[in-house]
Amino acid sequence: MARRLAVAAADAPWTLSGLEEAFGTVFGVSPTLLAVRVLDLMPAPPFEPQTLYRLLRELPRLRPVPLSLDTNESSVWRFDVPRYNTSVDLARSLDLTISELEWFADRGDWLRTKPLPLRHYRPMQISKKTGARLLEVPKPRLREIQRKILRRILDLVPPHDAAHGFVRGRSPLTFAAPHAQSEIVIGVDLAQFFPSISGSRVHAVFTALGYPPAVAGVLTGLCTVATPADTLRGLPYAQASQLRTAHLPQGAPTSPTLANLVARKLDIRLSGLAQANWLTYTRYADDLAFSGIEVADVGTLLWTVEQIARDEGFAIHPRKTKVMRPHRRQHLTGLVINDQPSYPRDDYDRLRALLHNAASTSAQEQNRDGIENFRAHIYGRIAHIGETSTTRRRTLLRLAERVDWGSSYLFGQ
Repeated sequence: MARRLAVAAADAPWTLSGLEEAFGTVFGVSPTLLAVRVLDLMPAPPFEPQTLYRLLRELPRLRPVPLSLDTNESSVWRFDVPRYNTSVDLARSLDLTISELEWFADRGDWLRTKPLPLRHYRPMQISKKTGARLLEVPKPRLREIQRKILRRILDLVPPHDAAHGFVRGRSPLTFAAPHAQSEIVIGVDLAQFFPSISGSRVHAVFTALGYPPAVAGVLTGLCTVATPADTLRGLPYAQASQLRTAHLPQGAPTSPTLANLVARKLDIRLSGLAQANWLTYTRYADDLAFSGIEVADVGTLLWTVEQIARDEGFAIHPRKTKVMRPHRRQHLTGLVINDQPSYPRDDYDRLRALLHNAASTSAQEQNRDGIENFRAHIYGRIAHIGETSTTRRRTLLRLAERVDWGSSYLFGQ
C-alpha cells in the first residue's frame, strides 16, 4: 500500500489538491486525510521517492479502509441531493480547488487569530432593547459558495410543516393565521437561536442527508464560524461563550434553512405535544406559538416545552413567554390575531403619514435614518402591511405613487 502511494505521488504537485488527486487513484484510502497528514509531516517534497515511502509506511493510520468511506455506498442518501462522495467532488461542484475549499472551510479555525482582511466574515453589532445582536456577514466569495450550497443541497430538503420562517411560500402571516380567534394563545421565544446551533449539529444534518463524515465536515466548515476573540469584546459572557465555538452565523444565506433542519426534531416533538393537548403549534424562526380552546394546566405545558427544547439543544427565553386570552390583544410576529390576522392600525397610520409627508416634501426629507434604497424599503413595508388588507395596500400604493423618490433610485430600485 505505502509503495503504491509513493509511486502515485512521485510526479504529483506537492500541494493538498495535487496529493489528494494522486492518492485518490489508490484503492482503499481516504485521500484528503492522508494528503493533509503527509503535508503536515513533510511540507516540502522529498528528494527521493524512498523518503516518502518510508514516511507512508510508518503512518499508524495507513491501513486499508472500506471503500464505503469514500464512496458512501453503505449510506442512505435522503432526498434528491447531489452525491458528493469526496471533497474533490464537492470542490469541483463549487468551482474551487481543494486548497481553496480548505481555505474557505477553515476547519482548523486558523482565521480566528488573523487580521480582519483575511477573515471570511464581517462582524456587525445591532443594538436592541434586550441587548446587542451580532451579525456575521460572509464576504462576497464565501457568500456565493454558501448560496450554491443553499440552492443545490438545502433547498431540496423539505422543512417540517410547522416551520414557517425562511420557507418559500410561508410567511409571518401563515405562521400566525392558524392561531386566529383562539381562546388561548401562548407565545414562547427561543434564546440565541442561531448561535445556539453548534457546528456538530450542522454536521449531523449533512451526515443525515447521506454525506460521508469528511464531506459533511467540509460543508459544515463552509456554513459555520467561530467568532474571533476581538469581536467578542463587550458581549455578555453567556453570548460570547456560544459564539467562540463553531456556530451558525446570523447573516449567512445558509443559516436560516440549516436552522430549520436542525430544529426539525424539535418541531416533531412539539407538534406531538400540541396534538396530545388539542392545540395548534407553529414556529417562525425562534418564535413558537400554541393555541386552542383551553389548556388544562398552562404551567405544566410550558414546563414540558422547556424540557423538550432543552433536550433538543435550545433554551427558552423566560421573560418573553406570553399567555394571551381574548380579553387582551393577542399578537404574534407583529400581527394582531384576536379576529382575522392584521397588522396593528398604528403601523398603518405611521406609514400612511410618512408617505403623505414625503409626497408634500420629498423622500429624502423623510428618510431620517439614512436607509439605503429608501424606496425599496418603503415598498417592502407596504407589501408587509398590505399582506392582510387589500384596502390598506391600495391606499398606501396610491400615496407612494405621488412621492418624488429622487436619489432613492441610486441604491437599486
